[in-house]
Amino acid sequence: MDGRSALPSDDELVRRLRRGDEAAFALVLSAWSGSMLRLARSFVATPASAEEVVQDTWLAVVRGIDGFEGRSSVKTWVFRILVNTAKKRGIREHRTIPFGSLLPEDDGPTVDPDRFRPAGDPYPGHWRPGEQPQRWSDPEDAAERGEIGAVIALAMAELPARGRVVLTLRDAEGYTADEVCALLGLSAGNQRVILHRARAAVRARLEEYYRAAGERRTRVDP
Repeated sequence: MDGRSALPSDDELVRRLRRGDEAAFALVLSAWSGSMLRLARSFVATPASAEEVVQDTWLAVVRGIDGFEGRSSVKTWVFRILVNTAKKRGIREHRTIPFGSLLPEDDGPTVDPDRFRPAGDPYPGHWRPGEQPQRWSDPEDAAERGEIGAVIALAMAELPARGRVVLTLRDAEGYTADEVCALLGLSAGNQRVILHRARAAVRARLEEYYRAAGERRTRVDP
């Protein structure tokens, strides 16, 4: 349980936070701090930096709650403060790049074109034999789940900053496309491109893992 079900309505939450209600503050800390830490880690270089970003965010929330105007949910307001705080720190650490425009790293195909049938083939654009993505089975045990988690973590660490943050918000934290655009100052088109490329990069690493795992099983059990 992450504490979200215990949160009062936004109106009540704001009233209690403005009164300095420690119980209300404890509720939002419990409900959101884990997600905030994961998101901050996408912007900055170290776990310690991410923890400082979260701490600075909560200080800003306490200081700024009287000025909250209700134009968004309280959670979105808090996470927007977090993103702005993390972006500033990430820039100081030379880790974060601007989010608002696409750069050359976004050019080019997300999948090797040689995996598809060429023009002039009876089925142009379809997968070549043996190149189509394979159906992945569910992890068999905790060890395999741990391996897959490590592959995903490594793939996400290698993503450009924008891809890592957008993928974290959309697929780990469950934000909608509109919410991500508002939080990061992205256009809808840029958000789609960044998310698509990030997902494609993670899928490619998982595909490599499953291919190698299949080859290992074949050698052990011919």
